[in-house]
Amino acid sequence: MAGEMTEFDIKRGFYAKIEGDNLGKLMESVFGNVTKEGDSFVSSYGAMARIEAKVLSKTQMGLLTVNVDDVKSLTDDQILASKRMLNKFLEESTGFTAKQRMDRAKAKAKKGEL
Repeated sequence: MAGEMTEFDIKRGFYAKIEGDNLGKLMESVFGNVTKEGDSFVSSYGAMARIEAKVLSKTQMGLLTVNVDDVKSLTDDQILASKRMLNKFLEESTGFTAKQRMDRAKAKAKKGEL
C-alpha cells in the first residue's frame, strides 16, 4: 500500500478549518469514517481503500489515496462518486476548487517546484 503523498496548497484563512483535529472532523463529515494514525487522519470511501490526510504546515496539506484492489469490479458511477467526494473534501479542506488546484500545480511545474 505504498504511495507518495501529494501536497496541496491551503488557501489563506483555511488553516483554521483543518487545524488540530478539525481535519479529522472534516474527513468524517465527508467520508463518514476516520481514524487517527500519528499525525495523519485516515479514512476510506468507495473506490479508495485508504485516504490519508495530514496538515504539513499552515499553507500545505498532504494527501495519499490508495484504490481498492478490485477497482475493476466497481461501476463507473461508483468510481465517479468516489472522485466527487474526494474533490469535495479537497475543496473544503484547502479552499481551492479542482480547477484552481490543477492551475496551481501547473504553475509550480513551470517554475520547477514540483
